Amino acid sequence: MKQSEYLRYDAVALADLIRRNEVSAREVSEAAISRAAAVNGKLNAICYPQFSEALGQAYPPDGTFSGVPMLLKDLSQEQQGHPCTFGSRGLKNNVARQDSEYVRRARAGGLVFLGRTATPEFGLKAVTESRLWGPSRNPWNTELTPGGSSGGSGAAVAAGIVPMAGANDGGGSIRIPAAYNGLFGLKPSRGRISSGPLVGEAWTGASTDHVVTRTVRDSAAMLDVLSGPAVGDPFVIAPPAAPYAELMQQSPRRLRIGVFTSSPYDTDVARECVDAVEDTARVLEALGHGVEYARPEFDGMALARCYLGLYFGEVSTLMDKAKAEFGARDEDFELDTRLLAMLGRTMPMPDYVRRRQQWNDFARALGTFFQGYDMYLCPTAGQLPAKIGELETPGHLQLAARLMLMLKAGKLVHRSGQVDQMALESLARTPFTQLANLTGTPAMSVPMYWTASGLPVGVQFGAPHGDETTLLQLAAQLEEASPWFGRYELLEAMV
Repeated sequence: MKQSEYLRYDAVALADLIRRNEVSAREVSEAAISRAAAVNGKLNAICYPQFSEALGQAYPPDGTFSGVPMLLKDLSQEQQGHPCTFGSRGLKNNVARQDSEYVRRARAGGLVFLGRTATPEFGLKAVTESRLWGPSRNPWNTELTPGGSSGGSGAAVAAGIVPMAGANDGGGSIRIPAAYNGLFGLKPSRGRISSGPLVGEAWTGASTDHVVTRTVRDSAAMLDVLSGPAVGDPFVIAPPAAPYAELMQQSPRRLRIGVFTSSPYDTDVARECVDAVEDTARVLEALGHGVEYARPEFDGMALARCYLGLYFGEVSTLMDKAKAEFGARDEDFELDTRLLAMLGRTMPMPDYVRRRQQWNDFARALGTFFQGYDMYLCPTAGQLPAKIGELETPGHLQLAARLMLMLKAGKLVHRSGQVDQMALESLARTPFTQLANLTGTPAMSVPMYWTASGLPVGVQFGAPHGDETTLLQLAAQLEEASPWFGRYELLEAMV
């Protein structure tokens, strides 16, 4: 299979070709490996190739994606016998003892694993730049970030190495790379995809796994492969009335959609991100949907504090695990990571519990909003992609170092203005995605807009808990009204 031919197909189409014996799975994997050899040196998307193993990997012939290559994210998507580093030198010796439920189901769906994609340390940033793997780059402009934390996956799919790649989202890490790379990215509802067997609720329910894709139907079909509870999961949510791959082919009912473009944290929003939303609103109106300015009413700064509190606790726990199980030292972790861990260790337990309980306030506010609207539409990100290394400024590093010294001296408390400043600095570029994580609701980024210079800008839709069906139906309608797949042909000539 020629590389040029391979790039024309999504995962569903490749599986159909293999099923009809028009091409072999080995030929498809060889085309993917050839594409990786051509572009990964420029993008640094794949951090752990498994090319030889992929060519010999057995797969069930009756799976949804039998013989189709994919990449796993190097965070939580554990594959037995292979390292899962979480982008950290402190976890470079973390070799999985068993497959995660995600990998087990993907394997049962017939997917062939080509390797693993880069992520920032612990998946903590909206840029994919780690000391372990170095920076991953955006195929639309290699001077820019592909976003994070699933940035390696986003770059690999946009550049055509694979039609879809593993991703997970604890604060926007599926939707942000989708927006920056011109892809479709759906974050499912809490409980839709199992985090087992090693985890009950990832990030206490804020994080979930799925994929980034070029087409809506690939995402829907993969959701069918991955969905459903595993033994011992904390709860079960209602399954769809039929497979998502079938439901998404139905036109959505007329929807009432609330639109907003201002940041919940009162941070700046780029003009291009606002233009993307307003342009999409006009498309929605032309499709017959009701669109008006409206937004959920909640305390944005409180949400930022609650989200950062989650960061603090999760990072300190993961660092402690790396030290206990793999002998990691403080110097094996990046400065920002060490600071977050110190904040976690010094946060009073009542403060942590209070912040976790406050997630309920945001869920109730969003539920009230959904009594009057079927969805919300807003920017996916607040700013265009940062330049590689742009966020590692001397001022930022000095602030982190100063906060660490204050913590050690006992002169910093979690209610201080310095911690609020850190919260806003961390979330200012991507202020729109955390709401769906803390409320456990589904949200998607759709590639509806490109700037004059050719950069993709995603827009975000959010729906009530459990309603991935309406999101996928609307996404498919938008994909038909404003097709984006053809734009990848321009990209393929660039990288």
